[in-house]
Amino acid sequence: MDIGRLRTLREFADRGSVTAAAKALHCTPSAVSQQLRALQGDVGLALTEPAGRGLRLTDAGRALVARADDVLAALDRAESELDTYRSAPRGRVRMAIFQSAGLMLLPGLLHRTAEFEGLDVIVRDVDMTPPEVPGLVADYDIVVAHRDEHAPSLGSERLETRHLLREPLDVALPAGHRLAKRRRIELSELADERWISVNAGFPVDDILQSLIIRTGVRPQVVQRINDFRITERLVAAGHGIALLPRYTMDTRRGSGLVCRPLAGIKAARHVEAVYRLGASSRPAVAKVLDALADEVAALTGERDSSGDPARS
Repeated sequence: MDIGRLRTLREFADRGSVTAAAKALHCTPSAVSQQLRALQGDVGLALTEPAGRGLRLTDAGRALVARADDVLAALDRAESELDTYRSAPRGRVRMAIFQSAGLMLLPGLLHRTAEFEGLDVIVRDVDMTPPEVPGLVADYDIVVAHRDEHAPSLGSERLETRHLLREPLDVALPAGHRLAKRRRIELSELADERWISVNAGFPVDDILQSLIIRTGVRPQVVQRINDFRITERLVAAGHGIALLPRYTMDTRRGSGLVCRPLAGIKAARHVEAVYRLGASSRPAVAKVLDALADEVAALTGERDSSGDPARS
């Protein structure tokens, strides 16, 4: 049964005439009559009968009005509850995030979103390459992804992005390395080093490949490990050097690692939140995006002049 027709029937029952119902519904009497006839066709029963110059409800009509009150009241309650989702950050937000970004941002993000009652952030860590991001957006409300600094944004006609940060990539060296005391290191000085990279197609390896093209120095990659924590331990143990993201690298005293920027070369990855076009109009999604930006700002102190993280 059509909800609009049920509302028309209830207005007719409440007002007592087609003309009065039409006035309440801001339509013509003929439109009300058509709705009532259509509803009778839906249920296969006569809901009204002639009464003088007007109409009155039949027994079936009165029974349906009573049930219509229940249905419409339930719809009103549902609409009222949905209004809270339109105006407040409530509901479940599903997010996919690559591992090192999760290490960097997730603990603080979950603290921030826990302040909002009724907002649930469900996170999965995903080892993703840039071409896989659109497929992930089909399953998640927000995908936190990364790309090579020289690669195009992950946005498209159907996907929006919010730029979160540019994270420099530094050379990770064992603490006792011959270059560990340098402030900056020339890539040419690392030509004979053994490198630990990630699997081909992932942003850090893309950056290493772009450095090869720009400098002509081809590093010897001896291991490919996607988990940066494992790479850190291998570097600390002297099994090679690596390009690692600055904000997530563990260089605390006793870690056995030092990190140094490359001289004369900008090596970085861009971290972006990717989501469906228009998804940020949902308060819960918007709040999680803002919380991600706030966590980045707390980590890096980087905000644009408007007070918001830069957007792409």
